[in-house]
Amino acid sequence: MSIDKQTEIEAAVFRRLLKHLDNRKDVQNIDLMILAGFCRNCFSKWTVAEGKNLGVDIDIDTAREQIYGMPYSEWKENHQLPATSEQLEKFESLSKK
Repeated sequence: MSIDKQTEIEAAVFRRLLKHLDNRKDVQNIDLMILAGFCRNCFSKWTVAEGKNLGVDIDIDTAREQIYGMPYSEWKENHQLPATSEQLEKFESLSKK
């Protein structure tokens, strides 16, 4: 497989993952962090970092809008729930490891 074809497939898989996350707005970022060690915000930060590595300046708000499919403030207002004490405990215990 050519590098270009591999990159094309990887990009399509990433878009599919973002669509899946968009369809699962009920899955909170803290739950993703607890279970997988990354969340939508991580994708945004990685987008900024990889853009920089490739000489492309992407600000965090633009990256977040790409990942969330809307301004981050709108996503938080409409879909982010306050973290429960149980979620916070789990997250804190993982961050101490």
